[in-house]
Amino acid sequence: MRGFRSFRGARAAWLLAAALAAPAAQAQPAFEAVRAAHRPSDLPLLDRHGAVLQRVRVDDSVRRGDWVALADVSPALRHALVLGEDRRFWQHGGVDWAALAAGAWASAFDDRARGASTLTMQLAALLDPALARPAGGRGVVDKLAQLRAAQRLERRWSKSQILEAYLNVVPLRGELVGLRAASLQLFGKHPGGLDAVEAALLAALVRAPNAPPAQVQRRACELLRLQQQGCEGVDITWAQALARRPGPMLPAGVAADEAVAPHLARLVAQGFGNSPPAALPSTLDARVQRLAIAALRRQLAELRGRGVEDGAVVVLDNASGELRAWVGSAGRGSQAAAVDAVLARRQPGSTIKPLVYGLALQRRLVTPASVLDDRPLALGGADGVAPGALYRPRNYDDAFRGPVRVREALAASLNVPAVQVATMLGPDAVFDGLVRAGLRPARHAGWHGHAMALGSADVTLLELANAYRAIAQGGRWSPPRWTAPAAQPAWAREAPRELLPPAVAWQLAHMLSDAAARGATFGLDSPLVTRGFAAVKTGTSKDLRDNWCIGFTDRYTVGVWVGNAGGQPMHGVSGTEGAAPVWRELVEALHAGSPSRPPAPPAGLVAQGGEWFLAGTEPASAQPVALRAPAAYGIGWPRDGAVVVLDPDIPVAAQRLVFEGEAGRWRLGGRDLGRGTRIAWLPRPGRHVVELHTAAGVQRVRFEVRAAPPPRRHPGSGLPGSG
Repeated sequence: MRGFRSFRGARAAWLLAAALAAPAAQAQPAFEAVRAAHRPSDLPLLDRHGAVLQRVRVDDSVRRGDWVALADVSPALRHALVLGEDRRFWQHGGVDWAALAAGAWASAFDDRARGASTLTMQLAALLDPALARPAGGRGVVDKLAQLRAAQRLERRWSKSQILEAYLNVVPLRGELVGLRAASLQLFGKHPGGLDAVEAALLAALVRAPNAPPAQVQRRACELLRLQQQGCEGVDITWAQALARRPGPMLPAGVAADEAVAPHLARLVAQGFGNSPPAALPSTLDARVQRLAIAALRRQLAELRGRGVEDGAVVVLDNASGELRAWVGSAGRGSQAAAVDAVLARRQPGSTIKPLVYGLALQRRLVTPASVLDDRPLALGGADGVAPGALYRPRNYDDAFRGPVRVREALAASLNVPAVQVATMLGPDAVFDGLVRAGLRPARHAGWHGHAMALGSADVTLLELANAYRAIAQGGRWSPPRWTAPAAQPAWAREAPRELLPPAVAWQLAHMLSDAAARGATFGLDSPLVTRGFAAVKTGTSKDLRDNWCIGFTDRYTVGVWVGNAGGQPMHGVSGTEGAAPVWRELVEALHAGSPSRPPAPPAGLVAQGGEWFLAGTEPASAQPVALRAPAAYGIGWPRDGAVVVLDPDIPVAAQRLVFEGEAGRWRLGGRDLGRGTRIAWLPRPGRHVVELHTAAGVQRVRFEVRAAPPPRRHPGSGLPGSG
């Protein structure tokens, strides 16, 4: 036995001597390079001003926080770490020769003797994978390489840099690597706020990161006693740390659902793939984002008990297309808070109507003063409707208003006139127009048929709000932007294009901002009325499943959706009761110091009789536009310049026009139609002049009857417009 121990002692002495002559390990990186290469597992999403909005995990193999400077580390932890791992850290040159000699000598007599690795030696092994401890332990050559690497580190780095780097790369427990991740995850604190007990527990983890709880507590108590402190509270503190559920690395007192942009953070991180930057850029504005969240949550609280649990909000800058707010869910209270309702596909209801009317205005099928007949319709079905079934559109209030101008029909959101306008265009033209507006319906035109004009085709809140932004921009469509272009999907990098002529876009904005025109449906003091200019439209999908409000000012487009992620219907929540209050609150807040101003009419418009027309579509007569003339004299209907469109799915005999006015003799095209205050006439396409002869004289009104284009049939389907 004595000879064996002599051999081991000689081996220890040889080890000490050989360390001085051992070959150098690979070149050590500079401290600045190590710090620059540090990548946290949870990256911050920044707003346009650099403020942190959210953190999103991008590395599932470890949990690593931001780099923490030594000056920001609790003095209690710095002291406990050095005391427990390397008491002569501030004196040695990377290798504690006294401790190494003592350890080597002790190993000659006790196989359980602990090694003498310094913090510098441990850091060298953490920085160089070739120096990592093998599963069976380090051999002599491995140990010598580690010694030399530690000496090289000490020559190039300061002691403070070594300790700072060590605290940022040392594994501490489970997936936690580095001080910041462990401090936030276990104690909910930044490293600078750790007390003596918490510091001792973290220092104890360095020796054995995944040791049983009792062993960690004993080691922490030993460190506290070495500092002449008691270990009261160690067991409770450690039990509470282990009980904390993994989640976002946020300080104590900041709830996970208070992080303000979780959905966009995930989307941006996915967009960068495997090469994300150190911080994820976004175009959001932290102030606007928080305003949107607060407004949405307040409204949902008001709707509690009416079957509404969730919502979403987007705010776009009109000029740049940049998102200023992206609220994918209300967070708390939602049964599907992880679902991003900004990108979820849902039926838009009446919010789709401005795009339909815009197409008809562009093709000069109607003008804002054209008169449409709001009366019951029964139209042929589509692919998505049972064979032989008829589509019977109805207004939201189940009432019909008879002849109504396009201006009132759009602003007051009447369904039947919108369907009539869509029949002029045909399903394929409507579908193509929606696609050109940046919407991406999942099914073809024939599937939806006439119901497409009332929002049967699913869209996303972002797509639809950006289409409204195109109207605000004079009909010019461009993709929205929320981060670096390379990290956005292909559809959000498309080239800008003209959606509508500037004059048509202005007409739509003028009608959508007309509080008087919408008054018959919404009243004159609804949430759609703002202090400055705003063009806005609400929408509600079938069975009250989705509620929308989308509109724009001179600077911003705001889109709001409320409903349920699971698609459950709400209880009697209309557009002005659901999404509109959120929209109005945001619009007023965004323009608190700068009222929105209406756009000036562009070239190509003619003002006549209180209405604006595309040049060449204005009535021949310059008389004021009125839906009906005074009952005491003249023709009440049709009004001068009216355009009537025949429905291809209704027999012509069932579409008789009724001329109304003062009692007298009615003539059309040189032929007598009869006498009275109401005369029915079987219409035929063309331009006509109707005359009313009374004792006071003769009044003439010019109007036009148009036949809708025949629907395009697709192979394999017997239904009109299917495909």
